[in-house]
Amino acid sequence: MRRVLIITYYWPPSGGSGVQRWVKFAKHLPSFGWQPVIYTPQNPEMPATDHSLEAEIPDIAEVLKTHISEPYSIYHKLAGKKAEGKGAGLNPINFQRKSLKQRLALWIRSNFFVPDPRRSWVQPSVRYLRKYLKSHPVDAIITTGPPHSMHLIGLGLRKKLNTPWVADFRDPWTKMFYFKHLGLGKSALKKHLALEQAVLDGADAVISVSPLVKEDFEAATTTPVHLITNGYDEDDFAAVLPLRTDKDFRIVHTGLFAADGNPLKLWEVLADKCVEDSQFAERLRIVLAGKVDAEIVSALRERGLGDCLELPGYLSHDRSVAELRRADLILLPLRQDPEYRKVLPGKLFECLAAGAPVLGVGQSDGAAAKILEETACGRMFEWEDRAGIAAYIDSVYEGAVKAAGKGVENYSREALCSKLVSLLESL
Repeated sequence: MRRVLIITYYWPPSGGSGVQRWVKFAKHLPSFGWQPVIYTPQNPEMPATDHSLEAEIPDIAEVLKTHISEPYSIYHKLAGKKAEGKGAGLNPINFQRKSLKQRLALWIRSNFFVPDPRRSWVQPSVRYLRKYLKSHPVDAIITTGPPHSMHLIGLGLRKKLNTPWVADFRDPWTKMFYFKHLGLGKSALKKHLALEQAVLDGADAVISVSPLVKEDFEAATTTPVHLITNGYDEDDFAAVLPLRTDKDFRIVHTGLFAADGNPLKLWEVLADKCVEDSQFAERLRIVLAGKVDAEIVSALRERGLGDCLELPGYLSHDRSVAELRRADLILLPLRQDPEYRKVLPGKLFECLAAGAPVLGVGQSDGAAAKILEETACGRMFEWEDRAGIAAYIDSVYEGAVKAAGKGVENYSREALCSKLVSLLESL
């Protein structure tokens, strides 16, 4: 059996489908003849860990862990992590309004820790892995970021070894939608650009999860760039759920819900419909499962939707999937930034697999909108398209719109793992 070393910060992950990517690949790799060897921090700084995913890690997988030192205790004090409301713990980059402490903390983080605060783990990891690989060789190395320091470990190993190296970008680097909000000085920006270019040119292959980001990488390097999107695991959707006996109209969102994706026109549409239709008001349930910014909760309550709102908090992955499957309408809000049109949120694919129509609010000409259209699983509306949002909700509520699910199987984790294995074997 061939062996592949996977260098990742998140193991087991917290959060959504995107950071679960390599747990799912590790699950399927052995069936294709590859043993996953995972290298990850022993003590990572993560807001939550989903231990339910540990059961999916195959017994054949080998997991290596070393200590990491991170400056987050100081950073949290400066950033004011004890923010009030459900949004506490969200990345301050996502906040539309920042306190002086948050701005200072972000500036320090951005300019003194390039490309990110995990930078100090790079050289110790290169030394550790060089020694390990001498006696435990692998056939390929994969780094997955962000954090992009993981790619610097791959770059360091590639300079010393002949083992093929694949850099997997779950998000862009310098063209990430929030990159311009980091407050970078000229020196820090120059370092980011140089490091990104070194990774792109030094890898034997690059993976992107979005076709539009793939085009950006192809324009920047001669290294082959491959598209392997995020996806859904069929096993997650195999459980038989109890039949719903309620008459609720459930609008569900799972995962991180940040203020820069707050769909205000949607809340206005729902508030008006509750006033106009008392039966709709009685049936409406807005379920926001996961970390929700306090500004979003306030916006709902200010519009009289507080009684319809359910905030179950962070849920394990299996419970999160169950909420999606119980939905009548799935909400997929994107970030209000022009560059976000290139992004394919990891949660998109679980929304497709869940079976309910998807209401997207974001860039109607973006990558996510295209997949919703191709699969006939939903529609993407611009933030100000109140009429379009209202008409779509009416159609779903009246039963006139269903999710067709055309070609959704192409985004199963097993199908995507097959593409990954083809890439590895080509190297």
